[in-house]
Amino acid sequence: MQIGSYIFKNKLIVAPMAGVTDRPFRQLCKKMGAGMAVSEMVSSNSLLWGSKKTERRANHEGEVSPISVQIAGSDPKMLADAARYNVERGAEIIDINMGCPAKKICNVMAGSALLQNELLVRKILDTVVKAVDIPVTLKIRTGWDKQHKNALIIAHIAEDSGIQALAIHGRTRACAYTGNAEYDTIAAVKADVKIPVIANGDITTPEKADRVLTYTKADAIMIGRAAQGRPWIFREIDQYLQNKAELPSPKVSEIHQILINHLHDLYDFYGEYSGVRIARKHISWYTKGLVGSAGFRHKMNQLQTSEQQIFEINLFFSELAEKGQRLSYIEGEGSVHERSEGE
Repeated sequence: MQIGSYIFKNKLIVAPMAGVTDRPFRQLCKKMGAGMAVSEMVSSNSLLWGSKKTERRANHEGEVSPISVQIAGSDPKMLADAARYNVERGAEIIDINMGCPAKKICNVMAGSALLQNELLVRKILDTVVKAVDIPVTLKIRTGWDKQHKNALIIAHIAEDSGIQALAIHGRTRACAYTGNAEYDTIAAVKADVKIPVIANGDITTPEKADRVLTYTKADAIMIGRAAQGRPWIFREIDQYLQNKAELPSPKVSEIHQILINHLHDLYDFYGEYSGVRIARKHISWYTKGLVGSAGFRHKMNQLQTSEQQIFEINLFFSELAEKGQRLSYIEGEGSVHERSEGE
């Protein structure tokens, strides 16, 4: 997989997710095998650039290259300014968000709402590509709704505008995250354009990743929700794509260590107060499906300090380790089941 002059170590990309793909999460996923990770979307509204949230999202200190930053908005000039702003702060690839289905984004004609206006799409892409000297990529959905799927038209506009890679989530904006992702449109786009195409949506296991790549002929895959609390999914998929061999599911002791390291990175990045609160959702994702985790997660949501969180996590995982458990993920269910190491 290659975007511009950047050659990735594999075909695995972390999808941009608001409130999730901060610098600690991106770094962790890259360490666990992802070839690239796209940042949370940065608003094109310059009035927000001085906020702590935007400053954090533009913070790439120590991050492994290539650094891809997603920008969101609907005004071509503002998006071009946002692209330049992020390049000045270390972005090596700019990604334009035309895939987010959230109402607050679509209500201001940004994200996937832009798919309704192909002329504006062209204007945005032309303007942003000309504004910076680094590769620009685009994230879209298959269309606005099932009656208006225009991913192929948008793909040709993107190619003509100089977009260097196109990620497609296999749902329309109207579908949001319901139902199953469809890959026919992604396959049709890949067959009809020359730029790299990245398949996204419902890729939850190594086997599913392999099937999606085979069916769509996509150049890479993008993984979002399946990596929440499960960053090792990237090494599992990478191993399977290379050798058709499954890695054993991680031991509880390894999950414990990954979680602890992740939390310390969050505390350092956000500070004590915000770090503790942001950590709660990650703790919930990491422990989903483990024995006794429901009560544990409830307790964690009441704790107010990082010291209390770390203590309770160590206690919880030490009890699990005594049982010698691993995690087992069942494709299609999105659930986690514990099993003994002997199984």
